[in-house]
This record gives sequence, C-alpha cells and structure tokens, in this order.
Amino acid sequence: MSSQQQSAQAVSLKSGSTGPLSDVDVSLKITEIFYSLQGEGLTAGLPSVFIRLTGCPLRCSYCDTAYAFSGGSVMSVSEILDQVAPHQTPHITVTGGEPLAQQACLPLLTALCDSGYQVSLETSGERDISPVDPRVVRVMDLKTPGSGEQHRNRIANIGQLKAADQVKFVICGREDYLWARQMIADHQLEKRCHLILSPAFGEVNPTDIASWILADHLPVRLQLQLHKSLWGDEPGR
Repeated sequence: MSSQQQSAQAVSLKSGSTGPLSDVDVSLKITEIFYSLQGEGLTAGLPSVFIRLTGCPLRCSYCDTAYAFSGGSVMSVSEILDQVAPHQTPHITVTGGEPLAQQACLPLLTALCDSGYQVSLETSGERDISPVDPRVVRVMDLKTPGSGEQHRNRIANIGQLKAADQVKFVICGREDYLWARQMIADHQLEKRCHLILSPAFGEVNPTDIASWILADHLPVRLQLQLHKSLWGDEPGR
C-alpha cells in the first residue's frame, strides 16, 4: 500500500467511517519514529519501524527511555502512517514510555494493522490490554521486585494473553529470577504465550541467568538487548 493510500485510509477512519476512531481523539504525542533493527523479542534482528509514544506512569529502576516521559510532538494517525511508509518494512513496533497511557494508541494500532503491517505493542502491563486489536502481538512486561514497580502489575492481563503474545521479565538479580520462576509456575505462563527473561543492562551477569534457567529447566528464552550491543543507549536506535 502506498503512502497516499495509507493517508487516505487514516483520514477515512478519522472521519468516523470506522468505529474506534470516531470515539477518541486521533492525535497522539510522539517522542520519535525511527527505523532500526528490532533488539528484543521473537523478531530480534529484523528491520523494523519504531513508533515511540510519549509518557509513562511508571518509573522502573532500570528504565532507559526516560527521555520519553515528556515532550514529543502531536501527530495524527495519517501523519504517522506517512512517516512509516517510506521505510518499506512490514514490521512495526509501538512502544514508549507506556503506549496505552494514551487512549488514541488503540486506533493507531488498528490503523497500522488495517494498512497491512505486522504490529507489536510493547507495554508495561500496567494498563488493560484487552481492548488492543487482536491482530497485534502484545509484548507485555511483568514487573519484577527489582524494578520498584511490582505493585503496578495488572494480573488480570494474564488471562487476556494469546499464544502469539510475549511476556518479558527484566531480571535485576537472583531475587527477580526466583520471583519470575514462581510467577511462571503459579500462572502456567508457558501454556499461554512465549516467555522471555532479559537481564537488566549492567546489573546482572547474563551468564548467571543462563545457568539458573538451565538448572531449573525453565521454559523461557534468554534475551539480550541486541540494540544496546550495537549502539548503546543512543536514542532512536
């Protein structure tokens, strides 16, 4: 689909011809839109466009995108589609901050799916994921004790997970690993979706996590952050 076609589709949605967009403000606060390699999850290494929404109600101890807490530019769905199209990749990641903190994230996700993109949503799990378009892959954190935000986990979201979704635990140390292991067992998460353990950058030795996973035969993937190995903490990467 061409950029002009995508823009026309988004304008049509904005006018109210499709339900969800007629009920909410279709402008979003955007920190950045950039083209890079996916650094995490099951599509790690694939060229992708990232749409980073501004704002987050959480303050995780290991957060590396604090620059997205405020600022940004107001953009319409059609403007976002226009910026995405030239990169010519089917893979789109909507991230933050916490994307679902903006109500208009939901119609943006639907518009991207309607435009033929393969869309993933990176969410902290603090907001209800049930209204998200079912075509979207939800990559949801379960916040570990080391994050300082464990109390913000919306446990009801676990019941909304589907087989294509991914749950990520960011591990700061042995306590976080044991907590994640217990959560997996208590909720039988391996039967619900894909599971990823990712070391908090610079806080725990990934080799230790690998040893713990092997010793416990834990049904998870160990995920290192590819983008940090390539570009460090540079924004837009």
